[in-house]
Amino acid sequence: MEWENQTILVEFFLKGLSGYPKLELLFFVLILIMYVVILLGNGTLILISVLDSHLHTPMYFFLGNLSFLDICYTTTSIPSTLVSFLSERKTISFSGCAVQMFLGLAMGTTECVLLGMMAFDRYVAICNPLRYPVIMSKDSYVPMATGSWIIGLVNSAVQTAFVVQLPFCRNNVINHFSCEILAVMKLACADISGNEFIMLVATTLFILTPLLLIIISYSLIISSILKIRTSEGRSKVFSTCSAHLTVVIIFYGTILFMYMKPKSKKTLNSDDLDATDKLISMFYGVMTPMMNPLIYSLRNKDVKEAVKHLLKKM
Repeated sequence: MEWENQTILVEFFLKGLSGYPKLELLFFVLILIMYVVILLGNGTLILISVLDSHLHTPMYFFLGNLSFLDICYTTTSIPSTLVSFLSERKTISFSGCAVQMFLGLAMGTTECVLLGMMAFDRYVAICNPLRYPVIMSKDSYVPMATGSWIIGLVNSAVQTAFVVQLPFCRNNVINHFSCEILAVMKLACADISGNEFIMLVATTLFILTPLLLIIISYSLIISSILKIRTSEGRSKVFSTCSAHLTVVIIFYGTILFMYMKPKSKKTLNSDDLDATDKLISMFYGVMTPMMNPLIYSLRNKDVKEAVKHLLKKM
């Protein structure tokens, strides 16, 4: 029928934890506390990376970008999720959903690329220390960070544009806390194989390629560390990149588990699987940005000293 080829839905219903009011209240308190920690922790890292001249290096420039990215990433979904936990009306407009999809995907893609850039920075610092000032000059690391943001925004704009053009004419219930692009695509009353192919290409280019760069970088780093004769020297060198490696494992581990785990036909639409997906999504969407500043501050003497110096000035 003709109406089936048109997008006639004006809003979506975000299922989330609908039907579990006590659980919603518990998650409201937990996520609110986490969000405050995210804002304070990442805000502090941005502040000290700007104010402390000792931290005006490529590593902390990337770290400042990562902290700003985490704040933007969580702000695209957490405030609306908190409101939905306390509200009986758990709907979002079609345009609002599109904006949330765009921002969420843009921030996620940018973080993947940025983590790859940070791994390359650590590789040059450890494996080519004498050439580090030349290779990672300001003319290099600023365009690298800027390129990460541009790639994320362009990729998200393309994918979101193709999704919003799909016809949504039947089910409007998004089985998620926010307008996650895969959850929205499943609601389209049309063939989404083209969208899935575009997503596959984007995943390969902007998620798997940076991951490959990270694996190669750390393989070379580990090889270089093993050549150091003293255990004290090995420990000192490894400590300079252990924080970044920890962040990479947590971030990529949850993403790859969610998007690339096998799904059988019997469990593809099951509520148990959807609940697992939503909890994993919440983990990398909330826990990872919250843990990033803690990991970097606990494993980094320079950050600790900068924080102490900042507190003394206050």
